[in-house]
Amino acid sequence: MKNNLYYPFVSLSDEDIFTEIKKEREDIGYYSLPYVDTSVIKSRLDNLDFKQKQIAIIGIGGSTLGTYAIYNFLKYNKQRNKTLKKELFFFESTDPINLNGTIAQLNLEDTLFIVISKSGTTIETISIFKYLSSIVKMNSQNLLVITEDDSKLNSFAAANGISTFEIPKNVGGRFSVLSNVGLVPLYLAGFDIDELLKGARKISTSFFEQNELYNQLLKKARTYYEYKDVYNINAIFSYSQLLEGFNKWYIQLWGESLGKIDANNTNQGLTPIGLLGPVDQHSFLQLIVEGKRDKTVTFIKIKDFKDDTKIAPITLEGLEDLDYINGLNFKELINLQADATIASVKEYKKDIPIDLIEIEEISEFEIGKLLFYYELLTSIVGKFLRINTYDQPGVEGGKIILKEMLKKKN
Repeated sequence: MKNNLYYPFVSLSDEDIFTEIKKEREDIGYYSLPYVDTSVIKSRLDNLDFKQKQIAIIGIGGSTLGTYAIYNFLKYNKQRNKTLKKELFFFESTDPINLNGTIAQLNLEDTLFIVISKSGTTIETISIFKYLSSIVKMNSQNLLVITEDDSKLNSFAAANGISTFEIPKNVGGRFSVLSNVGLVPLYLAGFDIDELLKGARKISTSFFEQNELYNQLLKKARTYYEYKDVYNINAIFSYSQLLEGFNKWYIQLWGESLGKIDANNTNQGLTPIGLLGPVDQHSFLQLIVEGKRDKTVTFIKIKDFKDDTKIAPITLEGLEDLDYINGLNFKELINLQADATIASVKEYKKDIPIDLIEIEEISEFEIGKLLFYYELLTSIVGKFLRINTYDQPGVEGGKIILKEMLKKKN
């Protein structure tokens, strides 16, 4: 009797996973990005000496989501402290109303355009670039290109004397925020890219030197893996509008990286959801608390907003019963709302897996930590699932079909 068994999913130890992640660093480029010397990037950009007050980033997905996450998190602090050198605008969608609405916000003659595409042939990006090129003259004085060094977009730039910054081939788009994709526009806008990378390095060091985050990340990733058939929806509940961009970035990172066919030809995947508190306390929280038990929840709080705006200590006729909130700082209110929500889930519904991430303050260092933490967590979960975390064949199929449809259309 012949009995062949194909069970590739032998339960792996934390040590096995750690060994594989360390080995992966030799080929997957995002692991090395926190250690990049930024002096070359800064020197080149300083020498180019762009004077424009606005920056328009043309790209989609991994080319824009990470940069937007950082910009959205920090821009109000930068504006308040008058350290924001240039305002960023994002052209991501082929929605014509959105496209022209964004254009209406720009002074086109005082805008630096940055086209970002790893492949250099992204349909959405090139379509928008073509349209903008038809209404404003672009040249070396108001245009930058960020792409792979052998892409068609790079060839266009070389033929027209346009400065280019490289995206390394071994850095995937959704893991590229700490490469030139994010560093170039953020530096031009006045952000401290060294602090951004320093935050990412802190996470990397803590994990790879097997300090505090080593056990935390492995335990969290193992929990997602071992309970994936029960809790297959992972919600991030961010208590600040400043984290709206981060939520969008996380959804792409988690969904596109982990939704794969594994080594046993089985469909795998964890579904990401991005929620904002307190807004979604009045919508999605009901589903979490009394809905189907298929969700984990990660709460994210900002410990110190460094803003002392208070609820006005006034009495409004008919609303006297709510005077107990008078004089309370809004930063205290939003964190108390987060604490109350966490308590309601944790204390009364003990079958919902939750965890809490606390961000110290609104800074480049802190957002750098958060971004790299989730990149690393994604890679570890991918190892447990026995998938290729870094490809996206499901997306590529749609691109091929679209290309054929467009050719037939013309």
